[in-house]
Parts: sequence; C-alpha cells; structure tokens
Amino acid sequence: MTAQLQFRDVTLGYDRHPAVHHLSGDVATGALLAVVGPNGAGKSTLFRGLVGILKPLAGTIVTGGIDAKDIAYLPQTADIDRSFPISVFDFVGTGLWRRTGFFGGIDGQARARVAQALAAVGLSGFENRGIGTLSGGQMQRMLFARVLLQDARLILLDEPFNAIDAKTSADLLALVKQWHTEKRTVLAALHDMDLVRAHFPETLLLARGKVAWGATSEALTSENLTEARRMCEAFDDRAAACVVDVDASEAA
Repeated sequence: MTAQLQFRDVTLGYDRHPAVHHLSGDVATGALLAVVGPNGAGKSTLFRGLVGILKPLAGTIVTGGIDAKDIAYLPQTADIDRSFPISVFDFVGTGLWRRTGFFGGIDGQARARVAQALAAVGLSGFENRGIGTLSGGQMQRMLFARVLLQDARLILLDEPFNAIDAKTSADLLALVKQWHTEKRTVLAALHDMDLVRAHFPETLLLARGKVAWGATSEALTSENLTEARRMCEAFDDRAAACVVDVDASEAA
C-alpha cells in the first residue's frame, strides 16, 4: 500500500528547542493510527508540523501528493478561543474556506452542507448559539462538524475524546470509523489506552522520539509504556537542536 505520509528523520520544536526527535516512518494511505505517549511526548507538536504550523528543524515530511486543502485538523478545545463572538453555524462554515476562499461567501448550497454537517453530529438547532455557550461535548461535536465539511483525505485529531461524555465519545468514534471505511487517512492523538486497544489497529508510541510503531498490541506493551515514561522524564527541555552526523551514520 502506498504511503500517505513519510517522516524522514524529522525533528520539530520551538525556538530551536526540539520537542520531537529524529522521527522516521511511513503512514499508509487509509491508515487509522493512534498517536499516544505521556504528557509532553510531542503529540501536538507532531500534528502542528503536519499542518505546517511548525516547520521541521531538521528532516522532511512528505505528504504523498496532497496539499493543504486535503488536510483537516481538529485541535484541542483548549486552543479554541471560546470568547470569540461567532455562532456555531459560522464557525462550522469556516470548514469551507480552503475551497471557497475567505471572501467566497456561503451560498444556498454551502448553507445546506453546513446544516447537514451539524445534523450529522447531533447539533441541529444549535446554529445560532454562540460557541461560548456550548458544553465540552457540544464543542467537540462542533469541531467534528467542521472536519466533516472539509472532506479531507488526511484527518488529524488532537485529543478528540478528551473530557466528554460517553455518548458523545461513541457518536464521534463512529464518525472516525466511517472515515476509515472511506479510506481516508486518520491520525488521532489519544491518552485512553483502552480506547486505543479497542478501536485503533496501529499505534505510534511517542516520547519525544519513537518508542514503538506498529500493530497496537505490539506497540502498547508494558515495557514500551514504561520506556516512554522514562524517556519523557529524562528529556531536557533546554536542549539545543541536535544534528545528525551523516558521515558517521552512513559508516555505522
């Protein structure tokens, strides 16, 4: 199967301080991949690199011929300014911007698509509500509706089931499985290991660097999880970006 994503010795970070070290590996087209690891493991940093918010400090990310219009990104709810005065309908409608343009406007067909996306996540009737009035679960449903509108081939979900009720989790997980059935490539940063084991066939265990990557049952062993915690605890946040000695690596 062809690769949708290729990480080639990728290092990502902030102000030259690396948060993800020398990641290499491929994500197959149509994969359903969980990205897990302790707090501070670099999961969100990895996703920001994939959508272009961060440029790699070293290495390259190859996206298999897709461009920005083919990538949908669901950030953590903490990254959303809930005080911004925008309605649920208008927020979800921003999912069309990459295809219509910022000033493209929303015509009747686009309005119908927004309404369909809201219905698909159980938010019909919430169109005129301000986003600041939503509960945690409603907020997450709204974010999923925006992803639905983007109709992307690569979908990145950063903690999509965090701090929401079981019914909302089940409904949104059904959407994730639908995307997988449609052969879209889905990466989800998660912390619930039981959920990962039950629903995600592949896992990248990250701890600033790759600890394990493969079938979930093989990646999430107790030994690997212990190693991931150890690696994160030992990491120096003040470390400078490291550079691979190409001659030395080739000689090895």
